[in-house]
Amino acid sequence: MRGICPCQSKSSVIRTFSFLAIGMLGLLACTPLPKDKLRQVQLAHTYDYRNDSLVVILDNPLPSPLYVKTTSEDSQVQNILKNFSPITLDPFQDSTFSYSYTGESEEPKIRISSTFGNPFDSMTQKALVYPFPKGRKYKIIQGYNGGFSHNTDYSRYAIDFSLQVGDTICAAADGYVVGVIEGYKHGGNDRKWRDYANFITLYHPDMNILTQYVHLVENGSIVEVGDTVHGGDPIGVSGLTGFTSISHLHFNVLSIGPDGSKSIPVDFENGVSGEELKRGVFVSH
Repeated sequence: MRGICPCQSKSSVIRTFSFLAIGMLGLLACTPLPKDKLRQVQLAHTYDYRNDSLVVILDNPLPSPLYVKTTSEDSQVQNILKNFSPITLDPFQDSTFSYSYTGESEEPKIRISSTFGNPFDSMTQKALVYPFPKGRKYKIIQGYNGGFSHNTDYSRYAIDFSLQVGDTICAAADGYVVGVIEGYKHGGNDRKWRDYANFITLYHPDMNILTQYVHLVENGSIVEVGDTVHGGDPIGVSGLTGFTSISHLHFNVLSIGPDGSKSIPVDFENGVSGEELKRGVFVSH
């Protein structure tokens, strides 16, 4: 894990990030979008045409399963891919597939996509801890089905906690770090910034769900892909990146399915239902 320098007090860190946030807001109107879109994790899925054969190599370096789909617009290649795709790779599993290919097209392109987890494992939800340290108190600024941004299948049951720039984000349950993006600097109150937020994705094998923690500051993750975390562990620093008009933590719980992940309702410690966490409500450990 990577942490904040121990010689810095928490208050000085928060003041520093708050000062940066104020300056950031003044620049947003003229700040261009980043040139590149970052990935949560680099996967070495690849393919090649060798000696009249199609060879597909799938690599899973993660402590979670991966559900992998391979497709091609070339009909002959697509028929070959159907022999093994889609496939679920176990944690840390690599697989190589080789089939004869004598098609007329010269090396047709193949698209390989992956999603975290095994969509055919059962989901068991348990109460989660709040994604911030004990002793802290925060207001809900957007709950379920919020009109600002919680209105798609991917975000419908997300909850926004009023963490300020520089506040500590904690894991909501035991699990593994499977995705980290922390290279973005800016954000703004415009949907064009939706794909440019820093965030962390955790996989929770005992429940077969994912949790995501969004809008971190630049370089605001204190964990790395592959790390093991426990509920309540510090994992990141809250920020103001991506599509947002105010500093906060966007917390989302996701199911794992063959057609992708979807936002799902959540229960927290002490019997608190996520449905109760409406805008303006204060919560604390």
